[in-house]
Amino acid sequence: MPSLPPPLVVVIVLLGAVVLTRVTGLLVRRAVRRVADQSLVAPTGRWRTRTARRGEDSVELGEQRRRQRIDAASRMINHLVSVVIWLVAVIVVFHTLDLDAAFFISSAGFVGAAIAIGGQHKVNDYLTGLAVHVEDRYGVGDEIVVETGLREPVQGVVDHIGLFSTRLRDGASAVHLSNGSMSQVRNLSQEAAATKLRLRVEGQGPDEVAETLKVLAGSAQLTDVIFVGDIESHQPATGEVEVEVRTSRPLDGRASDMLVARAERALRGG
Repeated sequence: MPSLPPPLVVVIVLLGAVVLTRVTGLLVRRAVRRVADQSLVAPTGRWRTRTARRGEDSVELGEQRRRQRIDAASRMINHLVSVVIWLVAVIVVFHTLDLDAAFFISSAGFVGAAIAIGGQHKVNDYLTGLAVHVEDRYGVGDEIVVETGLREPVQGVVDHIGLFSTRLRDGASAVHLSNGSMSQVRNLSQEAAATKLRLRVEGQGPDEVAETLKVLAGSAQLTDVIFVGDIESHQPATGEVEVEVRTSRPLDGRASDMLVARAERALRGG
């Protein structure tokens, strides 16, 4: 069987890389969305909205923000897959044309070294940016304060989160920071994960309940609780108390009911 001429093979490889990039883009988006939707079933799913934003008091806005994170992460993963596909395509083209890639690299060794050193930082920036979307550290529209190691921290509103850098606007200009340099970020737009719980306790006064809950916070029974405030109200007739707790993540109605049951069981010594 006659073999195809090298120029035609090169054209086929390049066209195949283009088509494969488009197909994998669709597959990656579907896969990430599927994983993200399935994670909503788990109480500690990665793609849940970690902390509510100020002024974001509707479920629709929270879901819209989650979808934005999913789409951004999908684009980043697709970019990485595309890079791998084109690297393989280039290697195949070099082999087809009988070109030695090692010759070009060795002929410009300083260029290869520079690319390798710069690539390490780019990988760090890329992985940090991906973690920002998965962990919901900050998003477009959030006001954040970044410790960059300079004399004063950088404060601004997130305008764009790219593959390797994040753009902030401080009212006077745009500030571009590499994702890897944004390891210490304070998000001013995120509300504290505080929830008011109503507990029914018998035979204990409000002070005793408060002290007991503070001791139990973070224990095996109450791992979601990281801080317990003072008792805000007490109904001696019913034994009902209301207390504000800070939790490691926002609690929906089901999680709050579960936390109340755990707290009441722990208070009864169960």
